[in-house]
Amino acid sequence: MKRQETNSITVAQFLQNHQEELQLQPFGEPIGLDREIREPAPNRPGLALAGFFTYFAKKRIQVLGNSEISYLKKLDDKTRAKRFEALCEQEPPCLVIARSHGLSTDLAQITAQQGIPIFSTPMVTMSFCNAATRCLERDFAPRTTIHGCMLDYRGIGVLIMGKSGTGKSETAIGMLDRGAALVADDMVRVKLLGDELIAKSNELSQGYIEMRGIGIINVANLYGLSAIRPRKRLDLVVTLRPQSDLNNVDRTGIKQKNIEILGQSIANVEIPVAPGRDTARLVSVAALDLQLRKLGYDMADEFNQRLLAKMNPNGF
Repeated sequence: MKRQETNSITVAQFLQNHQEELQLQPFGEPIGLDREIREPAPNRPGLALAGFFTYFAKKRIQVLGNSEISYLKKLDDKTRAKRFEALCEQEPPCLVIARSHGLSTDLAQITAQQGIPIFSTPMVTMSFCNAATRCLERDFAPRTTIHGCMLDYRGIGVLIMGKSGTGKSETAIGMLDRGAALVADDMVRVKLLGDELIAKSNELSQGYIEMRGIGIINVANLYGLSAIRPRKRLDLVVTLRPQSDLNNVDRTGIKQKNIEILGQSIANVEIPVAPGRDTARLVSVAALDLQLRKLGYDMADEFNQRLLAKMNPNGF
């Protein structure tokens, strides 16, 4: 599970990924789309327009809202051009004008000379900043790709891992029969968003699962659209082990095992695969057990306490 980091994205990539969601439209001729956004948050350049550039966040998207536009309009033409030119000389990746405000011809010419793209959005300034921050956090989030099968079972995100041939896809099909939904098969893409791991599939293979001896299966055709999820939080990792490890795995479940993915600790259950064992049912039980643990009820600990009380009835 190799960790991949994103240090920058181009304005063109940002526009391609989020133009519809953020309602962005080019202001004039599109230029400078190869400029790089290097920090995952927008910035409002109020102090910069006043001439103060110490700690100016020049690596971020600059957003002009009501306050910035009103301030510029109150300046005389010469001062306004000088302040705006000083802002553009910091070479920010792009400018976004909120609330569909316009920009005077002289200021637009300054950005054109500096090669800085301008976009307009009808969104309220704060709403745009919040939405853009979420979009950029997804773009810059640490990520990895895991070989396995990801499902949503009764609200629990389950990642089934194991060596090739251990029955990951067969187990997934068995869980689909029990009402689970498929997130990804074979190559599971995982991103760290905040303190949660979010798993998804690539667009090409979304909704498909490979079964040895049968081939590629369209899950929606067999189980309906409700059997597909575009993404899901990762809660549990189930590792399928060969039959030879049957006596080497935990039998009580008192001490929960964990596995680390992108720096996050995720509950891990190891299940040996053997003829006659209903692996899908066992994975389902493991998911329900985790759900109970999240609600504060630990079945293994309950039995352990009963056993201790039986061994020591007088409390000595």
